[in-house]
Amino acid sequence: MADAQQQQVDPTIQNPDVVTKYKTAAEISTRVLNQVIPLCVAGAKVFDICVEGDKLIQEGTKAVYNKAKTPKGIAFPTCLSINECVAHFSPIESDPEAATVLKDGDVVKIQLGAQIDGYGSPIAHTVVVGASAEKPITGAVADAMKAAHTALEAAIRLIKPGNKNMDVTKAVTQITDDFGVKCVEGMLTHQQEKDVVDGKKQVILNPSEHHLRDFERVSFAENEVYAVDILVSTGEGKTRQMETRTTVYKKTGTRYQLKMAASRQVLSEINTKFGNFPFSLRDLDDQRKSRMGIIECAKHQTVLPYDILFERDGVVVQFLATLLLTKNGNVKVTTPPYDPALVKSDKELKDEELVKLLATPLKPSAKKNKKKKAAGEAEAATA
Repeated sequence: MADAQQQQVDPTIQNPDVVTKYKTAAEISTRVLNQVIPLCVAGAKVFDICVEGDKLIQEGTKAVYNKAKTPKGIAFPTCLSINECVAHFSPIESDPEAATVLKDGDVVKIQLGAQIDGYGSPIAHTVVVGASAEKPITGAVADAMKAAHTALEAAIRLIKPGNKNMDVTKAVTQITDDFGVKCVEGMLTHQQEKDVVDGKKQVILNPSEHHLRDFERVSFAENEVYAVDILVSTGEGKTRQMETRTTVYKKTGTRYQLKMAASRQVLSEINTKFGNFPFSLRDLDDQRKSRMGIIECAKHQTVLPYDILFERDGVVVQFLATLLLTKNGNVKVTTPPYDPALVKSDKELKDEELVKLLATPLKPSAKKNKKKKAAGEAEAATA
């Protein structure tokens, strides 16, 4: 009987309990981000900050939902990607990258996330080491920061029931064009579901001709959730892989009879600790054996690598917010703490329709909701 009842639980945000879990995870993600930001100072080691971020996420999730055996923890491991590094830089102690130290002027993208019962609320924010109101961010980096923030605010207004994903792509492209910068080619915003961080519906940034030809056109619907991810470059937005070794992975669900004992042990630990969420090799028990075992896992696609990509010629900034498409309007449960006082750009959005869009609230006013409800009741009465 209990199993039957469990199967009947609505896993979408139509269920108030699910909304609460997203919001609880979001509170933890936001709090941890705000604790990590002050650590990003000249002389700080990226490895130490990533370790601290993950520790804070685990501590935050351990403090909630303790009455039942609710799975919880890291939805996305703490990553600090510097300057031209696009994303997923989260070194382990045995790699040479663990010695990476922040310097004044470094553009640092912080990405992390907490999850409660399989409902993840990721967040990403960009800081410039040493920047302040007295020493603001200027030049091309400021243009990219302002463009990315503007694009995020536009996207969270366009990702709503009935709208199409490619309309979001076009709007973001228009914004970056106005600011004289480019989105990183092929980067994706993903639909989020219970235990799913890379859902079927997606929004693509700066698509190539190949992407435009093959990318699935979809419409958004009520009760969906999105991790709205905006990455903007001061260069051409073209990426490449370098020699930096991947450390962030995610289980795929693909089954394969792995040959090495180390590989089987790693996959078993992944299943137990992380479920379907991305993780860092840093958070596995034996990092040396894990590094060996993960190679076979990736080769046979039992795990998906989150490759570390680099912009060919430019600096990248990132903002990511978790968005709920509720029946009462859009709700941002995580929001990067963009501060316009730190960003001095003389570029402005020129497109009049997008300027109007940005002036609209995420949720319709109570007056509009009442009118809509009254119209619906009148229609029902005359039916």
